[in-house]
Amino acid sequence: MTENTFPVYTAEAIVTFYRAEVLTGQEAKHFTKSDLTPAPKVTSVLQTLYMRVLHLLYRFRPECHSMVRAAFHQGTSSIHVSSVPMRQFLPMCLVYDFSLNDLLAPKKQKTLTILSAIMNFLHFRKQRMDVVLEKQAKFVSCNLTTEAIREAEKKIELLTTIPPEQQAEADELAAALSELQATTMHEYQEVNVKNDCIAEWKTKIAEKSQKLAQLKVDVSNLKEDIGRLKSQIVESPEELKSQMEKMRENVKNIKNSIKETDERVVELQNMVQSVTHTEAEIQQMLNLLQDLESSMNNTKQRQETLQELTAQYEKKQKELKNLCVEEAQVKRAQGMKLDKESKQNIRRQMKKEMKEQHVQDVLGQCNQIHQKREEMADRIQEISRETQQLKAKIQSLRDVCSKETEKAQALYDTLSSSMDDLHRRIEMHIVDLKQDVTKMSANF
Repeated sequence: MTENTFPVYTAEAIVTFYRAEVLTGQEAKHFTKSDLTPAPKVTSVLQTLYMRVLHLLYRFRPECHSMVRAAFHQGTSSIHVSSVPMRQFLPMCLVYDFSLNDLLAPKKQKTLTILSAIMNFLHFRKQRMDVVLEKQAKFVSCNLTTEAIREAEKKIELLTTIPPEQQAEADELAAALSELQATTMHEYQEVNVKNDCIAEWKTKIAEKSQKLAQLKVDVSNLKEDIGRLKSQIVESPEELKSQMEKMRENVKNIKNSIKETDERVVELQNMVQSVTHTEAEIQQMLNLLQDLESSMNNTKQRQETLQELTAQYEKKQKELKNLCVEEAQVKRAQGMKLDKESKQNIRRQMKKEMKEQHVQDVLGQCNQIHQKREEMADRIQEISRETQQLKAKIQSLRDVCSKETEKAQALYDTLSSSMDDLHRRIEMHIVDLKQDVTKMSANF
């Protein structure tokens, strides 16, 4: 006992711990510091304390212990009954010299070391139980994530797969979209051709406007020359009349050419306005196609998120496997240590165990029965909780699926109406373009 691997606590710390963690009710109220110091009382206080520790660790009810004691130990005392399991338990707390004297004539330092060793073991047990509960919670969360992933995959399959009733309509929409794309490409080509024609006409108009400007400059120069020549030369009236008629004819020709150019400019402006109108309609079509592309991209993103979730699920499964392997290794190591200690104790107590073996068997059977009852009750509660959660999830998923189907139907109706409107506009626009082309050809 001189070389302890655990701290020896004070009497106050021991009393507060056992009153909070081990004892309950009136026993916790009556257990005080005076029961341990200055000398432990030779009463049933330590016996009840040790019994409550055994009840807490081995998880069997006090009634079972009293029944076993009454059935198999009618001639022996209750102190002997509690000392046997304590001798088996205390080596796990690194206390190897426990005897009946520690119950019949306890000493202060020895009892404090025993109680502090049990206290240290209970602390260690609580920490390990917390770790195991965390691992169980992680395992349950992983199972829940797998179920959620499966449900999400089912939802995506329902959303991506087209029902057979709407398959024909979807094929018709796809064919209509392909036809629209072909018609838009054809119209783009026609618009490009018309733009080229307009550019040529603009170059011609610019050249003619330059020529008109040059003609105006020439006419002004000729007028100046005529004024100078009139002042200098006196010509015959017949020649003057012929020259004036020629000048008038030239002016008339120039005016006629200016009118023709103005008319052509007006026609070209009308053509440009019609082309801008067609460009606006084509832009609307492009916006609709971009909306369709965005919806397809959203579906791709959902598929990518599904792949990421599956990868995370696989990682978590690997982590769980590693944790299970680590737990198995720790359990094996603890089992080897316990085996060694139990062998040593068995060698020391072979003579005493022959008398107490039957009692231990009965206690083990009682513990197993109690554990099985608790496990069955826990399993029944977990199954009932899981069934309730599954029912709630199924109902929520049904509601979500119904809402999503309604949204999809509404989107389908809006798309079909918009496609019909686009067909009508395109047909009207094609008729207008044909009429404009016939007019242009007639003018040319």
